[in-house]
Amino acid sequence: MKKALKIFFGIFLGLAVIIGGFTLANKLNQTAMNEYIDSFEKVDIQNQLIPELDENGRYYFTTDGDFKVMQLTDVHIAGGILSVNQDKKAINAVAAMITAEKPDLVVVTGDISFAVPWAGTINNAYAHEYFKRLMENLGVYWTVTFGNHDSEVYDLYDRVAVAKMYEDESLEYCLFSSDDGDVWGECNHVINVRNSLGLITQSLIMMDTNSYTDEDPLGIKWIYDNIHEDQIEWYENTVTELNSYNKTIIDSIGTDEYDSFATVKSLLFVHIPLMEVRNAYNEYLNAGEKNTGDLTYIEGKVGESEPYVYCSMEEDEMFETMLRLGSTKAMFYGHDHLNNIVLEYKGITLSYGYSIDYFAYAGIEKIGSQRGCTLINCHSDTTFEIIHENYYQDKYQPLYEKEAVDLSN
Repeated sequence: MKKALKIFFGIFLGLAVIIGGFTLANKLNQTAMNEYIDSFEKVDIQNQLIPELDENGRYYFTTDGDFKVMQLTDVHIAGGILSVNQDKKAINAVAAMITAEKPDLVVVTGDISFAVPWAGTINNAYAHEYFKRLMENLGVYWTVTFGNHDSEVYDLYDRVAVAKMYEDESLEYCLFSSDDGDVWGECNHVINVRNSLGLITQSLIMMDTNSYTDEDPLGIKWIYDNIHEDQIEWYENTVTELNSYNKTIIDSIGTDEYDSFATVKSLLFVHIPLMEVRNAYNEYLNAGEKNTGDLTYIEGKVGESEPYVYCSMEEDEMFETMLRLGSTKAMFYGHDHLNNIVLEYKGITLSYGYSIDYFAYAGIEKIGSQRGCTLINCHSDTTFEIIHENYYQDKYQPLYEKEAVDLSN
């Protein structure tokens, strides 16, 4: 009995020493990372657009010109002492692309954090705080949707706590809202772009695709959650409300010149692709990688292994609702780091974002063809164009040396 107790206390003491050592090391690393992040200067944006709050507490920008959105996705800052080099590279890349592109708004579609034991920490606050600090130093307006890795069940902070981190009132440039209505998820919110008449020319809708199902809480079976029924109802109510807003302005103008604005055009930003993305890609493959009546290939490739698109397997009515309302003309997502394909399916553009990840996928640090950003230029006539930009081109000159990678994949 005494021998067993000695062994037990020995193991307990050993674990306590290890945990204490990691905690101290991570605290020291936090100081070093903050100093690294503080070396990045504010982006010089001439005539930067300044958002305002509308009567419903939603942010909006006003411009009669183009509005540039940059989508970043799957940054995967781990935040631990075993991921320092990769975390710095991710921060360096993000800063370089934002500095060069000078977007009006950055939308990060999930997985900012990747706090996992093999990174040396399960404190996901490190990653989120590093990213917040970087974006505020850069001085560009930004918001986020959440991914499955932003709040794992073993992480110290759950999704509600993470949302509060981004709602910090001290953040000058963050336009995040945790919940525009009492619905499922922690990042459903809207940012609008208006012209000088007050008409909404583009609505940017952010929604939470949530994390894993109860069947797979740790995510080890890749059984992902979806957009819930009350979120879809929120989306429909939001679009209806925005349509009513535009119609009131059109009626006050008294001509039919702006009738095309009666249905507000919108872009949807999520993390996990909908099942329809997999359906569309399978239709493309089954047609011999040729266009069909419902589907048009635009650009990009799929680098993930079968089933290629790691979407939710839960049925929902989100895509059908989008088709019925006729507002959303494109949706943007990440999640599958090696996919950057863009398809048009049943009249809606389905666009993967270029990922940042240096740590989550084994060996991805050395791969470069998938790393970059997505630019969405929104025009005042409600049209838009999507441009994928690879990080490894001369126009992106990072503050710290850019790593050599394999671009042939």
